[in-house]
Amino acid sequence: MGQVTIKDIARLCGVGVSTVSRAINNHPDINPETKQLIMDTIREHNYVPNNSAQNLKRVESNTIALLTKGVGNPLFAEMIQTVQSDVLAKDYLFVLQQVDEMENELEVGARLAREKRLKGIIFMGGASRPKEELLARIQVPYVICTVDAVIPENMDNYGIVAIDDEAESYHMVDYLCSMGHSRIVIITAYAHDTSIGKLRLDGYRRALEKRGIPCDDSLIVHMPANGPIYTMKNGYEQTMKLLQSGTEFTAIYAISDTIAIGACKAIFDYGLRVPDDISVVGCDGLDMARYYQPSITTIEQPLEEMALETSRILFELIQEKGGRKKHIFEARLREGQSVRKI
Repeated sequence: MGQVTIKDIARLCGVGVSTVSRAINNHPDINPETKQLIMDTIREHNYVPNNSAQNLKRVESNTIALLTKGVGNPLFAEMIQTVQSDVLAKDYLFVLQQVDEMENELEVGARLAREKRLKGIIFMGGASRPKEELLARIQVPYVICTVDAVIPENMDNYGIVAIDDEAESYHMVDYLCSMGHSRIVIITAYAHDTSIGKLRLDGYRRALEKRGIPCDDSLIVHMPANGPIYTMKNGYEQTMKLLQSGTEFTAIYAISDTIAIGACKAIFDYGLRVPDDISVVGCDGLDMARYYQPSITTIEQPLEEMALETSRILFELIQEKGGRKKHIFEARLREGQSVRKI
């Protein structure tokens, strides 16, 4: 027999061409014994679907991809390690892909799903209101972790694992208000951010409104729209600009602990002290905030528990072949030494 075609495989197995195609593409609506016969015949006759040996290797790929939005965000480091260990323990392959701030994580995920024949995808970070047309391109189960994304009601085959960023941000700003602060700076994401930066900014605004404190736009500091957001360098540079501008404030709420640490360094370099002159709080509960001097008051996310739940939900979706699952974890306010009552 010369070059084997899909019609040859169908004839040898006594099935139709469409049945062979479903077996190759791992469709669930095919008898397991028939599928095994087809796959054995494909290997025996060295048939290569779409004339690509690479595709043949991916016919039954047990691969999970994890995409992180925000290159270098240390929040994800512990969670990635936990997810990877859990995935590998289940005899699946694990692929890690970093997505730049200016890239769309859903487009990257859809492309990876096609290229690597993924069984599922985990997104860490990303838009809080992802576009329906982009979600529709993802043909495998997926879980969005660390963002309480709003998914259209007609969508299926996904999970959400997060904290309530708006509510937790509200609690942090309300805490600062209870300590006597009313001139509170927020250092947040770029102006048109649709992810946790927007949610945490919404919580900031709501807390001030509840306390009857006018929201002063001069106290809202946005990151530049190009490049990574959650870095100490950004926290340092934005705080230094603020100090040099002469804007009056008594506290800084940074939407991540890394930004908060950069802010503290700028305050010290400017000749001021934390918290004697300016109080600083962060968000996420990273170890670096605990061991910084002074230790930084922050919102602590249960990162390991969230990572394990993310993996659990994804494999549940894979096994059940669909569904909608959501778990919103409670965070806690972890007091450090970076806030002074006034």
